[in-house]
Amino acid sequence: MHRLRFQPLYRFAGLLAIYVSLALPLSAQSTPQPQGLEDYLRLALTQNPGLDAFAQRYEAAMQRIPQASALPDPKLGINHFVESVQTRTGPQENALSLSQTLPWFGTLQQRETVASTQAEALWHAFQNQQLQLTRQVSQAYYDYAYLGKAIELTTQKTELLERLLPIVDERVRGGGSLNALLRLKVEIGKINDQRQSLENSRLAQRAQLNQMMGQPADSELPWPEWSAPTPISVDTAALLVAVRESNPELAMLQSRVDSAQASQELARLDRFPDVTLGLNYIQIGAPEINPTTPDAGQDAWGVSFAVNLPIWLNSNKAQRAETLSQRRAAEQDFSQRWNALQSEISFSIAYLKDADRRIQLYGTELLGLAEQAVEISHSSYENGQASILEVIDSERSLLDLQLLYWRAAADSWKQTITLQTLSNQALTQHLKLQNPK
Repeated sequence: MHRLRFQPLYRFAGLLAIYVSLALPLSAQSTPQPQGLEDYLRLALTQNPGLDAFAQRYEAAMQRIPQASALPDPKLGINHFVESVQTRTGPQENALSLSQTLPWFGTLQQRETVASTQAEALWHAFQNQQLQLTRQVSQAYYDYAYLGKAIELTTQKTELLERLLPIVDERVRGGGSLNALLRLKVEIGKINDQRQSLENSRLAQRAQLNQMMGQPADSELPWPEWSAPTPISVDTAALLVAVRESNPELAMLQSRVDSAQASQELARLDRFPDVTLGLNYIQIGAPEINPTTPDAGQDAWGVSFAVNLPIWLNSNKAQRAETLSQRRAAEQDFSQRWNALQSEISFSIAYLKDADRRIQLYGTELLGLAEQAVEISHSSYENGQASILEVIDSERSLLDLQLLYWRAAADSWKQTITLQTLSNQALTQHLKLQNPK
């Protein structure tokens, strides 16, 4: 297997910028604080300790490949005769032996294949972790962006209603109903409470983002500047093909299938014996009895040949059955995940369509009507033709619709990123931009 190189998903982040650039001004240079989604992704992909842990696991697996393909260490033996063995040519004083075990033909190559496919599975797992982190950071980013927009809108509504307080108070002093002033103050209090809850949520959301980027939980993160995405349509069939071909989690599971198949073949080879070749050298001393014997005092040497006897058939049979079950399990894991991914794709596409529908509904229809209703209610109240309750209701309706609109925008961005990370590529081939109606 060729050594795979680490490449953090800057390429993916660049592809993602095709869509992000529709709403975000991305900074070209790194800044102390992340300014756009690309900055967030860059920090996460380079500083997240969990991602680095996956990288180290892959590196460790790569180091197992040369170990698996290497021959067993040769053995060197030294034997010193405390009481020399007398032979015809002289006493045996020392004996040296050197032996090397040679696994059965193809065994080393198969062991290397097992280690390589295991390392390849970890490489794809590392890629998948990159995409998972990209998705998590991106989705948290848009939740954080929505939170900023919600705080901005509630603050504006509070300020607008507070401007009415002097007008209502003056009318009460002039004999108007006190109930109008009380209802206005209650509404202001409710919106302030809502804003305070949103402010508290910001701390939790900020801590989550900082944790994924490998930063202290209390590091400041400015509010993102963003807009609603352009509606898109999805070529579902082409997207599923891209997921099947490019999704790193599926590639990881396929590598596990390949590893299980290699392990199964290795178990088959274990039925055959290993061969051990040896060289023996015996140091002979000067003969004391008959020094005129031919070859007297000459050292002796010889070669040896040995094989192990794999006679425990039940053990090898169980080993082969184990690897067969592991291969079948790996194949079923692949099928199960592929089915789950198809379900995720269908869910995400349906959710994306619904989010785009809500953007269209609120952005081009209801928000305009609600804004007109607010203007009319304010004008009517100032002219004495409407009550403060009508003003409050119109302001509350507009705020609710604005929050729904930005919630739909965030959901649309999140589902677009989900589809992009599942297919591990830009969606320009499978998503077509549509002009807003």
